[in-house]
Amino acid sequence: MKRPKWLSRLLVWRIRHMSSRNFIMVLGGIVGILGGIAAVSLKSAVHYLQVLLLDFQDIFNEYVFLIYPLLGIALTAFVADRILKERLGHGVTSILYAISKKSSIITQAKMYSRMVTSCITVGFGGSVGLEAPIVVTGSAIGSNLGQLMHLNYKQRTLMIGCGAAAAISGIFNSPVAGVIFSVEVILTDVTIAAFIPLLIASVVGSFVSMLLLGEAVLFSFDLKDPFTASDFPFYLLLGAICGLVSVYFTRVTLLGEYMITRIPSRIWRAVLGGLALGLIIFFFHPIYGEGYNSITEILDGRPVEMLAESFFLSDVDGKLPLILFALGVLLLKPLATGATIGAGGNGGIFAPSLFVGGFTGYIFSESANLLNLGKTLSTSNFTLVGMCGVMSGVLHAPLTAIFLIAEITSGYTLFLPLMLVSAIALSTSSYFEKYSFYTGKLIKRGDLIPYDKDRQVLSLIKMDKLIERDLLTIHPDQSLGDLVELVRRSKRNIFPVVNDEGELLGIITLDDIREIMFDELSQKSVIAATLMHKPPDTVSSEAKMQDVMNKFERTGAWNLPVIDNGKYLGIVSKSRIFNAYRTRLRRQHKE
Repeated sequence: MKRPKWLSRLLVWRIRHMSSRNFIMVLGGIVGILGGIAAVSLKSAVHYLQVLLLDFQDIFNEYVFLIYPLLGIALTAFVADRILKERLGHGVTSILYAISKKSSIITQAKMYSRMVTSCITVGFGGSVGLEAPIVVTGSAIGSNLGQLMHLNYKQRTLMIGCGAAAAISGIFNSPVAGVIFSVEVILTDVTIAAFIPLLIASVVGSFVSMLLLGEAVLFSFDLKDPFTASDFPFYLLLGAICGLVSVYFTRVTLLGEYMITRIPSRIWRAVLGGLALGLIIFFFHPIYGEGYNSITEILDGRPVEMLAESFFLSDVDGKLPLILFALGVLLLKPLATGATIGAGGNGGIFAPSLFVGGFTGYIFSESANLLNLGKTLSTSNFTLVGMCGVMSGVLHAPLTAIFLIAEITSGYTLFLPLMLVSAIALSTSSYFEKYSFYTGKLIKRGDLIPYDKDRQVLSLIKMDKLIERDLLTIHPDQSLGDLVELVRRSKRNIFPVVNDEGELLGIITLDDIREIMFDELSQKSVIAATLMHKPPDTVSSEAKMQDVMNKFERTGAWNLPVIDNGKYLGIVSKSRIFNAYRTRLRRQHKE
């Protein structure tokens, strides 16, 4: 693709007049502006779509909630498959995969595709969040801007982090949480110098959101009740409960997604998943959409309004029915989230984890108050701290959870209980789920290597580029004399024995023929099939480099044949892998 003249001139001017550090900070600001605009656009679009759809509730009553999720998922799947030609899924997971396996290159389509599809899904009541799609959008903006400006891998990755920070900051108006989310979840290996572009992008993203929307952020609350030290034992117990709820959320969400994706037909997947989601929402209305309205009702002391919105429970009164209703919402929300994603909808688990955490804190505090344990707990405080606890356990991002709730509440009154519950919830969750919701699948597949520099570098080395194809092969029926002729022509000491179908039958080395190779009688009478031996192991051209190195270590070999579908391709040598490893290591150090 030919480079535009204006871009060439800009890059030349930049090299002459601006240092790389200052240039990266400027790009961070640009990503912040674009990420903030994307966050505002998505929030506004979803809001207006929901208002438009809810107007029909006056005509059809609550029965519209049986249809809306089905329509939203079906429309999302159609747009994704037929128009955008893109496969959806967990957005943040795809970003981590791009960083780990795609050299931080994200396609241009992701700069808008996730916004369009998540707007349809959530606008029609899909039980997922907007945060992950907007993070994908911001990250894609950062990656593509980095590609346009010819940044290297490390700089492109930083731009992805800037996009993620701007997205979270813009959607919640929480710049500190945006930076920390980027560091904890997206950029697990970040230097102090990288903080400046992240800070710029996050602050600019928040400023754009404030400028365009004012105080109309996605979710906010002003604290009313103080934190008292006598609540400490209750927060300890809440932390453990949030950790267990985090495990429940993760496993049930993945189970719901798996059950729906087992349906082979995409059409039936969307229909059955949409109907199941519609039925859940019909009986438990707070599950509709992201659910921040229900959390706000709880925090404002109006939880009874959740029952008023229910078609069957509007006349029910009393705290116990309300607690049981909230428990049903908590248990079904992860299933609804998994069904939404599995059926073809688009959205993330960021908001659902906050939602479930809020209901966990509410149920805990109201149950304790109902039991009259000698102390009245603040429902709003425990709801907020519960949001922090479950989010920390699901995302394995405790600092993000702490600062997000602190910024949402415009103060640090709850900082101590937030820290305590977050730490206990993460410890409890980690005992059952070693990895976060975002990274679990990638790590188990070997597509993401956490906290291991050697394995991270190895994972960047492509196996198909290391295959040595210059070895001379010999047919099993050829004579030793033919093999000696190959030895004269070859610079290698290994000779694969390959039949007419291209299958590897064995290998012959110089050591195998050294004693008889100059014997004239043997050269005529001995054939290759009698000299060959089986290799200690074989590898595939698609094998992960860590698996290849494990085979080298287990066999003690220096060379292994590469076999695909039974056909011989060449060999891979340990020395060539070492050279590629050193080259990659030097390149990363230079970047």
